Amino acid sequence: MAITDKIYVKNHRQLSSQLETNIPKGAFKGATLDLLFQGDGLAKLDDATRDRVLDFAEDFLDCDCDSNPYCGCPERKFMRYLLELREQGLGPDAIVDVMGDDYMLYAYSGDVLSFLDQSVRTLEAVEELADVEGETEMADRARRKKRSLSG
Repeated sequence: MAITDKIYVKNHRQLSSQLETNIPKGAFKGATLDLLFQGDGLAKLDDATRDRVLDFAEDFLDCDCDSNPYCGCPERKFMRYLLELREQGLGPDAIVDVMGDDYMLYAYSGDVLSFLDQSVRTLEAVEELADVEGETEMADRARRKKRSLSG
């Protein structure tokens, strides 16, 4: 299960109430993305909530794919966002706090930790395969990225 399946809308009930419709708790569920992508009803949201929802849409839903927002770009951009927060030295708890402040989203710290750990393991595999194939530049890139995520 991808980390984006474990990212939830903070104050889900309040948001549903303001929009006068039910939306899934999952931030990357189809109905949630439809709501954000189409923008229907955003005028019903209070200013602070609307600003965060629009920030989320601008930062993660902005791509030129024909199947946007179902193209996978929002999920990839969000995973990149999480990795960038880790590279800034933030741990799982702090990452959860920042995504809450930035986008009114939450996740469990353990899920974020698992994602970060899996990312490091993937980079280790890339590094080893690149070494075997004699791709020293790729191995070095994977090694540097792994170090930046490991703290």
